[in-house]
Amino acid sequence: MTNENSNRPGTQTGAVRQGREIDMDRRQQLQALTCHTSAQDIAQAVAAARRGSGEGRLRMTAAVAWAAFACPDACQAVWDNIASAWLGSGPTPPVPTGLAEAPIEDSFWQAFWAVVDGHDDGYDALTITEAVASLGAALHEDFGPLAENHARNHPGAQAALSRDIPGYTDMAVLQRCPPDSLGHALYRLIIDNGYDPEVLQRDAIGLDQLPHVLHYLNARILQMHEVWHLVAGYETTGTGEIAISSFQLAQFGHNYSSMFLAAVMAIGTFKEPRSFAVLMQVINEGWQHGRRTPWMMDIEWEQEWENSLPDIRARYGINHYQGVFPPDLMEAAAQGSLWRKLRLGLQVVRWASQLRRSTVTTPPLVAQ
Repeated sequence: MTNENSNRPGTQTGAVRQGREIDMDRRQQLQALTCHTSAQDIAQAVAAARRGSGEGRLRMTAAVAWAAFACPDACQAVWDNIASAWLGSGPTPPVPTGLAEAPIEDSFWQAFWAVVDGHDDGYDALTITEAVASLGAALHEDFGPLAENHARNHPGAQAALSRDIPGYTDMAVLQRCPPDSLGHALYRLIIDNGYDPEVLQRDAIGLDQLPHVLHYLNARILQMHEVWHLVAGYETTGTGEIAISSFQLAQFGHNYSSMFLAAVMAIGTFKEPRSFAVLMQVINEGWQHGRRTPWMMDIEWEQEWENSLPDIRARYGINHYQGVFPPDLMEAAAQGSLWRKLRLGLQVVRWASQLRRSTVTTPPLVAQ
């Protein structure tokens, strides 16, 4: 039976207002929860989120936001515990207490929620990258030295201590590389897709204003982003970009990746809760792949242009990324044929149902 008041404008306005008030309360709750948390609390939040709990999603996102925007030295412990609890195996170190933290001011939260709300207007790969990068200007002034110190101490970022700022990628050199080589694959990826070899222009985003270590790391990560896509096996799709962000975070302690994942998780928590489990599966797979892969920053990639991808992987012990979901999951959901949408949707629903019932391991997705 239809409620006679359901179509009245005043009733609808009241429902919208109530929904906004609930949303604001949850945002304030996330801000309050963005502080130190223990490995046990993380495990409990992950278990709850696997069962579909909104409270679990909120607490997971708050833990990640704390590491991303206040305490970079907590990043590895926070993510190790999240990934291990989600995937059912891996290290579960204690989250250290007494780590140096930067305050998170109200002005930062305003900028953060603007990035989250930008989802409503639609993000593409470039616009969300720019939106997240803009958060750096809103961080407290104490955060910069903490991020630099974290980068200096990260075992995967030691090249930044002794190497000069890299020059720009020479497309003419790549064009001359033999077929089946890394350089040729990189050239075709850039040219065929209209990519910028540096992803973002370094000077335009102020990398030259950063301390040397952060300048080097950010410049090199932007420059080598597509190389790592190719070598580590991440497709240049929506899920591939999300997974490689957690891979890079594990590899280098890259603070932009940390901020990106916190923003994406907040979008999942507040805007797309039904996709949160899929999002976390992809992120956690990328994190553990990054933790198990030799340090990519140490490799002089310009010396590898003429070598084949299989040879490079074999020589350095780099395993190809393997995820539960097909690499074009997001694209198929948006633009695939009706039959593929239905089949994929059914498989994801079954996977999510198994995830909620499972307390130890993540169920595999039925093969495509």
